[in-house]
Amino acid sequence: QVQLVESGGGLVLTGGSLRLSCLASGTFSSTYAMGWFRQAPAKEREFVAAIRWGDKTLYADSVKGRFTISRDNAKNTVSLQMNILKPEDTAVYYCAADMWGRGSGIYSEYDYWGQGTQVTVSS
Repeated sequence: QVQLVESGGGLVLTGGSLRLSCLASGTFSSTYAMGWFRQAPAKEREFVAAIRWGDKTLYADSVKGRFTISRDNAKNTVSLQMNILKPEDTAVYYCAADMWGRGSGIYSEYDYWGQGTQVTVSS
């Protein structure tokens, strides 16, 4: 089993920045792809960003140029640097791991999920 724990959420003003982190433990491997998804109230969970082996990244169009995903394999962590935040970025952000290493934007391809961390962007 793999455990994922997110941290770094909070309240920020429009235009501000936050950095989310996700710590993986258990039977985790650096070959796993890691992703970030988010879910706003009354909305479906949506893809934000993913990173896979070789640091290949994928972003949702809505965050491209503002968010950056990165990972530290030595520390089993993945981070999401979020800049120029907008009120529409408000959501619970979830870290996810894909044991097959695909790193896609498809929710069902991720095998493990964290509990989520709240990000609120106030105007």
